[in-house]
Amino acid sequence: MGKSRAAAPKKADAKLKTKSAGASKKAAKDPNKPKRPASAFFVFMEDFRVKFKKDHPNNKSVAAVGKAGGDKWKSLSDAEKAPYIAKADKRKAEYTKTMNAYNKRIAEGGNGADDEESDKSKSEVQNEDEDDDESGEEEDDDE
Repeated sequence: MGKSRAAAPKKADAKLKTKSAGASKKAAKDPNKPKRPASAFFVFMEDFRVKFKKDHPNNKSVAAVGKAGGDKWKSLSDAEKAPYIAKADKRKAEYTKTMNAYNKRIAEGGNGADDEESDKSKSEVQNEDEDDDESGEEEDDDE
């Protein structure tokens, strides 16, 4: 009996190894990629959450807010949904522009984030150098 028990974990370990190996083949997500825009429903929910929290200040349930928002969205007419649909379309147009710019940067070989990070690190280095210079000047004055 002891042998069969010892063999079982080895099989499980082999399965875990194959699953983790498959997951590592997946490409890493680019943190600089623009996020997809919210749909009309989620634009509606942004406003609805604020109103719901004012009307129900003691409610701590996210599910209750979501359920109430979904019920309210279903009960709205097309005319009442129109402003949210317009906002969603506007966000989608902006997203399309930013995605085109992002794809262009990727096609050119750079993602633009390296430039921003390098500028940030340069300014941090310059600030540290300035601090060192100031402390160095003070030491020279004391001598």
